[in-house]
Amino acid sequence: MPARTQKTPRVAVLADSDTRWKWGALTASRVASAPPDGPADTAGPSGPGEADLRLDGYLLRGRATPTPRQLTEVGVRADSLREVTAVEFLHAMAADADGEEPYDVLVLALVGGGVQAMLHGLKRVWGERARRPVVVTGYVGVVYEKLADGLLLRHGADLVLANSRQDAERFRAVYDGVGADASAVTEVALPFLGGTPYAGPNDPYTVVFAAQPSVPAGRADRAYLLERLIRHARLHPEREVLLKLRSRPGEHTTHIEELPYQKLAQKTVLPPNLRLVYGHMGTVLDRTDLLVTVSSTAALEALHRRVPTAVLTDLGVREALGNHHFTGSGCLASWEQLDAGHRPVPDEEWLARQGVAAGGSAGGAAVGGRACADAASGGGGGAYATAFDAARERIAELLAAPGGLPPLDPYYTAATAPGYLPGILARHHLGPDGAPLPGAPAAGREPGPVRQIVRRAARGAYRHGVQRVAPVIRRMGEL
Repeated sequence: MPARTQKTPRVAVLADSDTRWKWGALTASRVASAPPDGPADTAGPSGPGEADLRLDGYLLRGRATPTPRQLTEVGVRADSLREVTAVEFLHAMAADADGEEPYDVLVLALVGGGVQAMLHGLKRVWGERARRPVVVTGYVGVVYEKLADGLLLRHGADLVLANSRQDAERFRAVYDGVGADASAVTEVALPFLGGTPYAGPNDPYTVVFAAQPSVPAGRADRAYLLERLIRHARLHPEREVLLKLRSRPGEHTTHIEELPYQKLAQKTVLPPNLRLVYGHMGTVLDRTDLLVTVSSTAALEALHRRVPTAVLTDLGVREALGNHHFTGSGCLASWEQLDAGHRPVPDEEWLARQGVAAGGSAGGAAVGGRACADAASGGGGGAYATAFDAARERIAELLAAPGGLPPLDPYYTAATAPGYLPGILARHHLGPDGAPLPGAPAAGREPGPVRQIVRRAARGAYRHGVQRVAPVIRRMGEL
């Protein structure tokens, strides 16, 4: 990296959920760890080692702020980690930029509106300052809805990461189509792919259903999927059947889960070979012989390892479910077919376009240590091992640019979106110019014990309302 970063690179990650923290931290580790002119992934296919970067984490306070248990389950360690409001974060970034060694890279691992608000807030606090971090953002998984909306809200970052060749082409087409600069789009891959390649049936043969918080959303559909999973377990008593859950009741992830499968499962007797499990998906995949899901990114993790994977068609192939993304993959199947012994065979060309199993190898990264550590992948990786080289090179070029970095330049401004942008910024207590609104949470001041208790109580009340009260009101409205 350039002279500015000959020492250990300093990286900050701002995330608003457990899943985005995982993506942001692992992405930061991959794009900021190795010199772009050195061999790809010099620390091995798992990415950087303990001394390769200084990683500071910031968790944006909100409904999905991860709990300590969720952070532990993600398995990504940071040198420092604290919860902040948007205004507090901007205050911290302004102070850091004035320090002797400012951050080299800032990863915004947020929902689109959060990214846009931070871009405008950072533009204000950094002003014309040329010495600032390279700002990176992207998506945590499959992009199957709100493509234009989400992309334009992310425009203005120095790098907008695309997790596959297909996504990179779509992203550039959207930006070009509205006359926005598309040069920030950079093709990479999902940073958490990897683990031990599938080597054949386990004992016992294990089927895993990867649940999603919001897909499907309705009670009837979720009850149906649970019933089919139970039926599969009873049809195959010799198998171990696992229902892999994202969060415990009361916890939130990237998406709201109004009807947790745990709650539905309490109303039925589960067969002895069916269990509900938590934990990191990579660990569960180590013992999986068949991964079943509606449209979870876990399907891509499984396919990268060459684990047999089925994307369910029982509820239709629909944009609302996200399984339309897998058309052409060869993985679409129904529970009826799976009960009868069918095993989908993925299409290699489709996999290549998704950045999955690139080069025919399942090398990559399983979470562990500060960033990603894959002790059992055997050193392979094929094209996946070089998937982040372009991002590293782009970051190095920006940091070495004569005169420093230009001011952030989002597509949405008071001129291009005067009826949309102010509302996006106001949700994070920012005005149209990116300045804190009157009454915004005070920056630079740690909340006292009473404020902390009130915040925890309010968050708990919100989660209780989503998972307990809202479904009851909805049912009453249907009477």
